[in-house]
Amino acid sequence: MTMFDAYDAEIAQGMLKADPGQRDVLPALERVRAALAAPQRRGLFRKPPEPVRGLYLWGGVGRGKSMLMDLLHAAVTVPKRRSHFHAFMQEVHGGIAAARARGGTDPLHEVSDVLARDLRFLAFDEMQISDITDAMLVGRLFEQLFQRGVTVVTTSNRPPDDLYLNGLNRQLFLPFVALLKTRLEVIELAGPQDHRQGRMEGAVRYFAPVTPAARAQIDAVWRDLTRGEAHPLTLRVTGRDVEIPAFHNGVARASFYDLCGRALGPADYLALAQAARVLVLDDVPRLSRQNYNEAKRFVTLIDALYEARVRLFCTAAARPEMLYVEGEGSFEFARTASRLQEMQAADWGGA
Repeated sequence: MTMFDAYDAEIAQGMLKADPGQRDVLPALERVRAALAAPQRRGLFRKPPEPVRGLYLWGGVGRGKSMLMDLLHAAVTVPKRRSHFHAFMQEVHGGIAAARARGGTDPLHEVSDVLARDLRFLAFDEMQISDITDAMLVGRLFEQLFQRGVTVVTTSNRPPDDLYLNGLNRQLFLPFVALLKTRLEVIELAGPQDHRQGRMEGAVRYFAPVTPAARAQIDAVWRDLTRGEAHPLTLRVTGRDVEIPAFHNGVARASFYDLCGRALGPADYLALAQAARVLVLDDVPRLSRQNYNEAKRFVTLIDALYEARVRLFCTAAARPEMLYVEGEGSFEFARTASRLQEMQAADWGGA
């Protein structure tokens, strides 16, 4: 089945709506699929063959980048893997640490061997680079994967030239940008429709109080946004792991306790806001002096989501203006309540 057939089948089944911008990308997807399906020729001296030139799909939120990548991943028949970029980099860091503990002389070489073993196609979702350790590592990693014959397809909200923009020592990162532009065909998915927004127009975003009916409604939102598919996501933030219980295609889900009941800070929430374009947050309690620290973290979380234009769905014990009505910090919470109310607008969120 070609990518054109696969796309039309999704439309016929009611899973997709036809989009000219998405259809314009199908020839590039079909190029990759067909090339990977062709008989493989070994390189000289049994070296891995040159990988098929991959794809870098970028564009605004909700344009269908992840959906198209998933269609390609499903159609490819060679050994393959799909991963969220943050989760993949966390795995790489863990592999390097383990190789060093074993006394390996070139830990990255060992990790690349393991990753590329019996693998020809690697799909990444949401390539974003904000951590300097990732920025300094990723170029060497990708070069070694390409040398081992791995074809890479990735999505991003940014063009390659804007990755790690204004980052520390960014000049050392620029060779990786050049490598991406050489090894991957860069395509902007610039369709006029935000399909994720379409699914959320008119939808309630803030459910209060927390009742069985509210839980059922927010569960339905989650299923609609993720098709019921999710996996945990680990964010690496300044040398620590921040666990997000459920994540799929830029949509994250966690409870108030997961994000505010633990000792997380601004950097953690900024990393979440970079990784997710939608957050489903469960069980926000009433706030007071009894849970003052949790309340402060919640304020910081909402600030990070607001500034990054992340769409928020949540269940809460009360409406925003009634969440924090007395005690230290209640006056300052008025700004957070205002932001929560603003974030409920149908046209709010997404850049």
